[in-house]
Amino acid sequence: MKVSEFNYELPEELIAQTPIEKRDESRLMILDKQNKTIEHKVFKDIIDYLQPGDVLVRNNTKVIPARLYGKKETGANVEFLLLKNIEADYWECIVRPGNKLHVGTKVIFGDGLLKAQILEVMPGGTRKVEFQYQGIFNEILDKIGLMPLPPYIHEELKQKDRYQTVYAKYNGSAAAPTAGLHFTKELLEKLQEKGIIIANVTLHVGIGTFRPVKEETVEAHQMHSEHYYIKKEDVDKINQAKENGKRVIAVGTTSCRVLETIANEKGRVEIAEGDTQIFIYPGYKFKILDGLITNFHLPQSTLLMLVSALAGKDYIMNAYEEAVKERYRFFSFGDAMFING
Repeated sequence: MKVSEFNYELPEELIAQTPIEKRDESRLMILDKQNKTIEHKVFKDIIDYLQPGDVLVRNNTKVIPARLYGKKETGANVEFLLLKNIEADYWECIVRPGNKLHVGTKVIFGDGLLKAQILEVMPGGTRKVEFQYQGIFNEILDKIGLMPLPPYIHEELKQKDRYQTVYAKYNGSAAAPTAGLHFTKELLEKLQEKGIIIANVTLHVGIGTFRPVKEETVEAHQMHSEHYYIKKEDVDKINQAKENGKRVIAVGTTSCRVLETIANEKGRVEIAEGDTQIFIYPGYKFKILDGLITNFHLPQSTLLMLVSALAGKDYIMNAYEEAVKERYRFFSFGDAMFING
């Protein structure tokens, strides 16, 4: 299957640069897999498409302000992007300018609040870095770090919490699970009042989520790895729903990838922790997922391939064409889609 089959024309002005004022008033495209229909709604209308006993599985990871600007001992400006906590105070980072940051180089951030030394050049050109500081690392990041917004967003984010879901809990992501950005606490309360069950998974989203697919064929692409875990209380909610004939609906592709990684052939899950490189594209047989809430994804991206696997490629590509025609807002701060199984 050719990667070019997942291309579409997107006018640049449809790439959302800022979040909408009220999270749950973004637009919502409803896709009905069975009838191949398309409806246009507002996100808070999602409640009308969910039934008591359905389980919404959301990713409660928290984005860390992982972009750091500092200076070498020589005074030269540098930029670090924290990718992954290897252990303790050792991190894998993307560094710029890479050709000037060799093993042994020392860097100072925030007037000395944080110091770093480059220990190793890792595969792909990233660096293993040791940080030194006094106090609590995450508190220092909150003071001096910036949110690592995607490369297609060029406007400054005025409120850090708008690139964070309202239920974000566990630090570790370099990018937000953006389908969850549409939920408000009030909407989640209304859903629970209706009898919809909320379950959590944690998958720390890596910057690889924005990496383009460079191969000509889909099958040749090597998927990036991301760390996940799920707790017993959430496993129980998901399995009980399946046993009761209810639906399991993922909030976002990250939740979907965790569920499909850990589900067995009978569509049941167990407590698990690990790294997933699951790559879902047309032809994949879903083991557990009944529906998906998601945003509109980049052309030729693995995420567009995932939604095409769930709903059918031609149907999805037609829906994207319709979204462009109807002037939907695209990507991280854009509008949403519900694929209703």
